[in-house]
Amino acid sequence: MPIHEECGVFGIYDPAGDCARTVYYGLYALQHRGQESCGIAAINDRELSFHKDVGLVGEVFDQATLDRLNGIMAVGHVRYATTGGGRRENAQPLTLNYVKGTLAVAHNGNLVNTRELRTTFEYRGAIFQTTTDSELIAYAIAQERLRCGSVEEAVCQAVKGLRGAYSLLVMSPQKLIAARDPWGFRPLCMGRRGEAVVFASESCALNAVGARFEREVEPGEIVVVEGGKISSIRENCESATSHMCIFEYIYFARPDSVICGQSVHEARRRAGRLLARAYPVEADVVIGVPDSGLDAAMGYAEESGIPYGVGLVKNRYIGRTFITPGQQSREQAVRIKLGPLKSCVEGKRVVMIDDSIVRGTTSRQIVTLLREAGAAEVHMRSSAPPFIAPCYFGTDIPDKENLIACRYSVEEIRQLIGADSLGFLSLEDLHRIAPDASCGFCDGCFTGTYPINI
Repeated sequence: MPIHEECGVFGIYDPAGDCARTVYYGLYALQHRGQESCGIAAINDRELSFHKDVGLVGEVFDQATLDRLNGIMAVGHVRYATTGGGRRENAQPLTLNYVKGTLAVAHNGNLVNTRELRTTFEYRGAIFQTTTDSELIAYAIAQERLRCGSVEEAVCQAVKGLRGAYSLLVMSPQKLIAARDPWGFRPLCMGRRGEAVVFASESCALNAVGARFEREVEPGEIVVVEGGKISSIRENCESATSHMCIFEYIYFARPDSVICGQSVHEARRRAGRLLARAYPVEADVVIGVPDSGLDAAMGYAEESGIPYGVGLVKNRYIGRTFITPGQQSREQAVRIKLGPLKSCVEGKRVVMIDDSIVRGTTSRQIVTLLREAGAAEVHMRSSAPPFIAPCYFGTDIPDKENLIACRYSVEEIRQLIGADSLGFLSLEDLHRIAPDASCGFCDGCFTGTYPINI
């Protein structure tokens, strides 16, 4: 299985205009969800314009480009790094012209019936320009639109043939549509800013543009915005049980986001407390691996009574090593990204909290960095259970042969990464980290059991 992407989407209808600039700020707030490419498509007087490219939001867009994209509706996308998929044509939103007009589509997630859909469409004469399943979704909507009386009906019919994860924004010349798969694998929320209606992968992006969080788009729901009026199609809402990806709380989402009513920050702190109860150790300082290990480290320190410290300093000008394609570049990026704070760790027994251990190479390098800085002991704790299976719904969890927990015991992993002790969050405690969440969870990457057949 190739590594698939995790992405972020943002869309807005605002009669006051200047929507592309709002999307630009929204994408900045979602940059952590994808650092490979980004794009914005906008509607002005029913005319579709767009700009997208490989790179970060601040690199791809400038003042002149945003001025050109001005309109009363716009959708944007940030794309996660992939193996073999870093081509400009894979950047989103996808835009297409067809007999009924124009469409722009931005998609977060991953379908599991891609091969079946692609074969079906190719035998009907479809010619694909990208390697993404998002293009399949766009084609399915366009095809259904030929038979349906409205674009929202076309979306409703098209998604019935999709299996897997999709948090979707679709923009036609007159309507902005948000849709979410019946399992609710990926987050999608809605907010208001005056007369404007805003959709985003995370609530932190609503905050960034001054929008008030209103609610989650429900699993299976299709929300339609036309001329400022909002309607909802809910016929797919009861077709499956909610299974939000629990890795959103552990790693992907920003700590200031609230997903399914649960604060991400509080979920991570709770994970740290649970780790402290399960794996106590005599130590002098608790540190977190920036950024998603910091909140769990705070929780561990609070529960254990061991002082919390800043033991690793992050270079803010490099992206997440977890989403760096290629093992050699990933290993090199660790030393560029993180620097140990010698005054915090020298001569001390250190508890280091990270969000997860996937391949083990990053953990080994961080333990080495701390020992080089003079740490007397390094006790590692993971705020996720061991990964034993790949993810098929849009998270960068690779095949089993690349997962260290599939090849080694916990004790062997401890030896390989060079830690003095090692503890993983248990599966039982995993489901205790988000007690306030109003949704069920998918934990397939930790259990090998998935909500739908693969």
